[in-house]
Amino acid sequence: MSTSRSVARAAGLTAAVGLIGLLTGGTAAAHVTANVYGEPAQQGGYTAIVLRVPNEDDKLSTTKLSVSIAEEYALGSVRTKPVPGWQAEVTTTKLDDPVTNANGAELDEVVTEVTWTAQRGHEITGTEYEEFPISAGPLPADADELVLPATQYYEKGKVVKWDEPPTAGDDAEKPAPVVELAAGEGHGAGAGTDDHAAPAPVDTTARWLGGLGLGVGALGLGIGAGAVIRARKPAKSERA
Repeated sequence: MSTSRSVARAAGLTAAVGLIGLLTGGTAAAHVTANVYGEPAQQGGYTAIVLRVPNEDDKLSTTKLSVSIAEEYALGSVRTKPVPGWQAEVTTTKLDDPVTNANGAELDEVVTEVTWTAQRGHEITGTEYEEFPISAGPLPADADELVLPATQYYEKGKVVKWDEPPTAGDDAEKPAPVVELAAGEGHGAGAGTDDHAAPAPVDTTARWLGGLGLGVGALGLGIGAGAVIRARKPAKSERA
């Protein structure tokens, strides 16, 4: 077999393997997911969550998305960010028995659902996807994760529920979107407000060491300058 033919076959095999990887990777990743960009979500704090919704039907378009929020999470504040061409609606539920949120406030009404509906011409089509951001909090202080079951609506009445719990593992065909919650410090960054993060603690030791370093540096600079002046004086007397 010629060298050129061997190279051609190897290249063809590599391309085929790569194509298979892309196809299987795309299928595995084609779920409705909940993502937190930047700092991780913390127990007791506020965070921005982005629901990523891929369209999985070549012939039908996604027209609506709804996300359920369990009452026990006691989320009293959920805000949506405008998505061009989509109408958002936040649903609250009146509780028979009030719940206490991470800030210690007693709530008799909590957010239980967020829904986005596409306006005509803005549906998610083909292999496209859309992202739907929300800001929520204070997050529960006694949970390690938020499970946010989602329902994806297509044209012609097709409905796909992404509601399998995390206990189903990687084998779940329709896993629910999940947000991991890091351990909070004093109810986490941004506790008590969903607009500003809590200020970072002041490290007094670092400041003291920094000041000491500047002082030592200045002393060394002074000593060096004095040495230069003393070294130059004999030179001037010799020229005289």
